[in-house]
Amino acid sequence: MTQTAPIPAGEPRLTSLSHGGGCGCKIAPGVLSGILRGTSALPVPEALLVGIETSDDAAVYQLNEHQAIVATTDFFMPIVDDPEDFGRIAATNAISDVYAMGATPIFALALVGMPINVLSVETIGRILEGGSQACRAAGIPIAGGHTIDSVEAIYGLVALGVVDPAHVKKNAAARAGDVLVFGKPLGVGVYSAALKKGKLNAAGYREMIGTTTRLNTPGPRLARLPGVHAMTDVTGFGLGGHALEMARGAGLGIRIDWAAVPMLAGAVALAGEGFVTGASGRNLASYGAEIAFAREMSSVDQALLSDPQTSGGLLVACAPEAADEVLRIFREDGFSEAAVIGRVGEAAPGLTIV
Repeated sequence: MTQTAPIPAGEPRLTSLSHGGGCGCKIAPGVLSGILRGTSALPVPEALLVGIETSDDAAVYQLNEHQAIVATTDFFMPIVDDPEDFGRIAATNAISDVYAMGATPIFALALVGMPINVLSVETIGRILEGGSQACRAAGIPIAGGHTIDSVEAIYGLVALGVVDPAHVKKNAAARAGDVLVFGKPLGVGVYSAALKKGKLNAAGYREMIGTTTRLNTPGPRLARLPGVHAMTDVTGFGLGGHALEMARGAGLGIRIDWAAVPMLAGAVALAGEGFVTGASGRNLASYGAEIAFAREMSSVDQALLSDPQTSGGLLVACAPEAADEVLRIFREDGFSEAAVIGRVGEAAPGLTIV
């Protein structure tokens, strides 16, 4: 099963229009860092609480003592063929960055690039309707946006939120002794690769849509817990890449218990059959030298560690005594797979898989 509703006759599959789907479209971490090194540094105002320094999920600008605005944007090419599902996934993914900072979304702007000579007005409208559904679920309006005629289909949002500056959760504030809690299972990139080859069954498709359209709503509640020190969402750089960003930002080492990491039901089997995205290999090539493997990791394990997650889960660093409350909040919001997957230690910045 590759879609929940047919596209008009004569139109191509949406995934056939994209060279890479979802967050697998991201520029590889090593290439991106090289690009950013070539940009000129600008003066940073005191009110800019979070900028580009640690590759955090969103920018945060303080307005007054109790309010800060959170701003982010995310967009990509189709990861599925059903237009509404594509729109829902893309919008959910964009809004996730607001939740990852501990903020509450307030409104969004749509970013739309479509090959108007290839896709019908009906199909494009269904993509936008999918995005609107996700925004309604988050309780926010789409207040505007911008459209262009594009060679590949592109959709996403600018998402804005508000947060008390005291509750902002950066990706760089983990502390030695913290435990790591992860909110969603890995394997979205593997499922998308199987889908593009027509090898993902109906149950797998439902599982993929279920996780990628689940809003990371626990973020603001988690941010208000005194024991929660850092948060990020795991997306295009995979669990390995985003855990490394957390480790580098804190200047500490992170250990992940690979057996504790939740996986989509068919992820290991599908990866073993070769359904791995090109982005997974690019990710591992970019940051693999910073990972120490204290256990034997098969090529399948390594592919899942670097698997690009579209609309992935929150990765939370919290004091050990706060872990039960963090898990309770996740599970109250329907994240039954949430699990403690590792610890933050005193070691030099880096990632160890045990």
